[in-house]
Amino acid sequence: MFLADILYWWYGNGWLSRIQMIKNRLVASSDFFSIGLLASTLFAPFRQISAGGVVGPIDVQIRAFFDRLLSRAIGAFVRTSVIIFGLVAMFLQLIFGIIALIFWLIIPFLPAIGLTMMVIGWAP
Repeated sequence: MFLADILYWWYGNGWLSRIQMIKNRLVASSDFFSIGLLASTLFAPFRQISAGGVVGPIDVQIRAFFDRLLSRAIGAFVRTSVIIFGLVAMFLQLIFGIIALIFWLIIPFLPAIGLTMMVIGWAP
């Protein structure tokens, strides 16, 4: 009865909690890298205190325009880099999570497999 309860939990609530842990880890990584926020502000100026209009001679306005343009280009580059890094990290977490789920399914059979290998005399 005890072994049946363990296996019932292992392939029931244990399996579901493992999936929930993987999901929570992916959500936490998405929040950590702020992928949604970075994507929505991709071309916003990068660390520029004032990106408003400039009043003055034409050379000052042109300089301000190119300053804003450069700031937006740097912002897009940095944000794109962080988004790509975050997506790669989340993809790796997903792959390792799937591998962990596969091992979760196999682990209860390992003692029986080991015992069988010992009985038939197979040794690595």
